[in-house]
Amino acid sequence: MTPNNDRATKTVETLIRELKDKIVGPTTALFAHGPQPLEHTLDYDGDPGLLGPDSMSWRVIGDAAAFVGGIRALLVQTAHPEVVAGVEQHSRYRADPLGRLSRTSVYVTETTYGAMAEVAAAVGVVRTAHRPVHGRSERSRAYSAGTPELAAWVHNVLTNSFLAAYQSFGPCPLTLAEADQFVAEQTRIGALLDASPLPSTADGLARWITEHPALASTRHQRDAVEFLRHPPLPLSVRLGYRLLFGAAVVTIPPGIRDIIGLTSTKGARQIGSASVRSLRWALGASPSWHLALVRAGAPVPDGLFRQPLPTGAGRGAG
Repeated sequence: MTPNNDRATKTVETLIRELKDKIVGPTTALFAHGPQPLEHTLDYDGDPGLLGPDSMSWRVIGDAAAFVGGIRALLVQTAHPEVVAGVEQHSRYRADPLGRLSRTSVYVTETTYGAMAEVAAAVGVVRTAHRPVHGRSERSRAYSAGTPELAAWVHNVLTNSFLAAYQSFGPCPLTLAEADQFVAEQTRIGALLDASPLPSTADGLARWITEHPALASTRHQRDAVEFLRHPPLPLSVRLGYRLLFGAAVVTIPPGIRDIIGLTSTKGARQIGSASVRSLRWALGASPSWHLALVRAGAPVPDGLFRQPLPTGAGRGAG
């Protein structure tokens, strides 16, 4: 290679690295407002966790499309008046706009990829947080976050949202059998929070959500959606969030979009697809998935992971 070619190669590599940094930093900042998940997971050598390396869940939630799924879940969850009342009356989301997104991300990461002790700890944190969350909604119905019905709405919407985002923006859509496997795996997590009912197939889950009799538009719902539409984010992450938000809206069923007052914008699906592909190129698959594979002693696929393993994760990390 000539000196000129060598310099040109280094220049291209530098540009690519800088471009990745511009994508990685702002995107990961959206989910970095809470504790580091799986901080000591390598201390549980050989533990496959609740779902294990061969699960669909590790594959689906480890993909960049999960960023879209997380935002979609927060939007769809507002369609239940009692759930959104609990958020409005007991959450600090206005003062900490990214906190709830990050806490949801930590919970999903630890229950999906954690060793069994970490799964139990994550569930315990949620149970403790839900204990004081009770009151009355705008339509004067009593609610308590720990009841099986409300826990089911939150859990089932989360499962459905990750699946819908992956089927729309993942590298390759799941087959019907694979989608059913993903949903069945997720019921094992929901059961830990006593959520009920827990549909065990993808179609059954989608129908349960779209046909749910409790859904309605409320002032709390409209306020929450407006906040999610225009959160007070730093300029560095605002554009990336808006692209992911638009992609999330595209995947919401029309009936629920009507309830929560959202419409899909022209070209949002194409823009969302391009955005998720860019994230996948820059970030690779989730480093938490990588970490869980190492802990479980499972093979690590070549080329799937591009970020370094999280530091401070216990044995061998750093």
